[in-house]
Amino acid sequence: MMHRSLQVPGRARPSARAFSLLEMLIVIGIIGLIAALVLPRIAAGFGKGQVKTTQAQLELLTTATEGFKLDIGRYPTEQEGLLVLVEKPADPIAAAKWKAPYLQKKTIPMDGWGRPFVYKLDPTFGFEIKSLGADGKEGGEGENADLSNRE
Repeated sequence: MMHRSLQVPGRARPSARAFSLLEMLIVIGIIGLIAALVLPRIAAGFGKGQVKTTQAQLELLTTATEGFKLDIGRYPTEQEGLLVLVEKPADPIAAAKWKAPYLQKKTIPMDGWGRPFVYKLDPTFGFEIKSLGADGKEGGEGENADLSNRE
């Protein structure tokens, strides 16, 4: 006759081993240390991605604005803004010359931080399109620096 040991529910088998509280705290400490070293690098990479996205959007908007000028004979007014790149202008003369939406999508892209671009006419260069950076304010350094199609 074979002998079977009876197990009581809720009790571990003698060969099973659990982690002690000290071992758990050491593992959590190691994970915390690794996170403290890695997360700042990941965050910096994320910020660089937003800057690169914004620079690409600036190039796209600059090209579309130049296309608008070729068709209409002028840059968009500040009142029309960038919206005129995807919607016909109210001015009947400009509307007759308007040949497209000048952007593939029928919306104006936002900068890398989800904010609208600022469009202004510039007497020296014709126009300027800029993003106010991560902080959304004029000026700044690093990720907070303004990005412009004129830089």
